[in-house]
Amino acid sequence: MASLFLDRDGVINERIVDGYVTKPDDFHIIDGVLEAMALFSKHFDHIFIVTNQQGIGKGLMSEKDLSAIHDFFITEVVNHGGKIDRIYHCPALKSEHSFQRKPSIGMALRARRDYPDVKLHRSVMVGDMPSDMLFGRRAGMTTVLVGPEPVTATQYPYLVDFYYPDLLAYAKSLKS
Repeated sequence: MASLFLDRDGVINERIVDGYVTKPDDFHIIDGVLEAMALFSKHFDHIFIVTNQQGIGKGLMSEKDLSAIHDFFITEVVNHGGKIDRIYHCPALKSEHSFQRKPSIGMALRARRDYPDVKLHRSVMVGDMPSDMLFGRRAGMTTVLVGPEPVTATQYPYLVDFYYPDLLAYAKSLKS
């Protein structure tokens, strides 16, 4: 079964440079994402979000705050004809070197454990950072880099299978 793994900040919502999304009001969905999620829901058996959230580890927000943000997004996705099977997050600080934190593959293994029909080698990881691409590569997935400038694709060609300017462009490419 084909599964889709999506990074969150910079892919689904606008990244706050040198800051954190700590409440739903800070969570600004990137244009085209809701349409993309509806298209993905027709193409993939499972859709997961995998996101590092060290703002929790830093005490800037709580698990409850993060749940409110994710509940808001899931509601928007469903209201626009899409689905998300589960959102996995890692609250650990980067300095803790947690196996759950990307680019380590703990969140992918949790998804496979929770959904036994998930085949990582038939899955796709979409992200905007080298750590997302490394996560996908380590887990045996096809990797898709999205973002306004394909710098990572040229700097790390061994990590990036495909590049698209945004999530909607990738979603539309699946229809053809």
